[in-house]
Amino acid sequence: MDWNALLQSTSATLTTVGWRVVGAAALFIIGRKLISFALGLLGQAAIKNKFDATLTRYLQTALSILLNVALIVAILGYFGVETTTFAALIAAGGVAIGVAWGGLLANFAAGAFLVFLRPFKVGDFVTAGNVTGTVEAIGLFGTVINTPDNVHTIVGNNKIFTETIQNFSVNPYRRVDLTLTISNAVDHRDVIRLISQRLSSIPNVLASPAPTVDLLQFTMAGPVICVRPFCSNEHYWQVYFDTNRLVRETLMDAGFLVAPSSYEVSSMVAARVDAPQR
Repeated sequence: MDWNALLQSTSATLTTVGWRVVGAAALFIIGRKLISFALGLLGQAAIKNKFDATLTRYLQTALSILLNVALIVAILGYFGVETTTFAALIAAGGVAIGVAWGGLLANFAAGAFLVFLRPFKVGDFVTAGNVTGTVEAIGLFGTVINTPDNVHTIVGNNKIFTETIQNFSVNPYRRVDLTLTISNAVDHRDVIRLISQRLSSIPNVLASPAPTVDLLQFTMAGPVICVRPFCSNEHYWQVYFDTNRLVRETLMDAGFLVAPSSYEVSSMVAARVDAPQR
């Protein structure tokens, strides 16, 4: 055995493979940078032309997948792999995956419908697929929703499309719904009058439509009073919490004893301090 010839052949092969690996790595790095550059150009062009953010992100996701697949095929071709065969394998694999996971195709189709039918857009505050939060992106297969407690949540597009969607950002204002249960010993007219007088003092409560404070229903624990101020969408939680504080402070300032109700967790029971106990 000619060891010198074997060493030379091995060295030449390793050198060739090494250069191919280096070339593939360089091709991958350059390709990824070019893909990021192309996606950035698409985003800048969309912003410059005031293109819809929802559709822009959807197109960026689709373009990113296509370009990355093309990059992988190019790298395999650089190593001498027959790309036509690889493309056929991808097509066959796609068919097999489509048959095995029909839900993936359903999510893809639902994503297209969400983009073009527009029940919501990026930036809207929604409840979709039993998840409430701000829409960050509508992808090919899933929608990204950032919940109020800052949890990055991805919901399948088909789940969203086949269930009820609530979009809180479409209408210019919302109604805050609060209730309190008062004692049967308390005159509900006094409670309604006191809260109504102070409700308009809360910042960002709309004068039109006017806030509503009225008798909602009767229960065994006592009459239930509803408190319903209106506000713009961005001020909802501020008005919600301020209204809760105002109701409690109003009842306390007027001499009512406020305590948790066993009838309704979100309500309050009010009774005069000097009222006879029953």
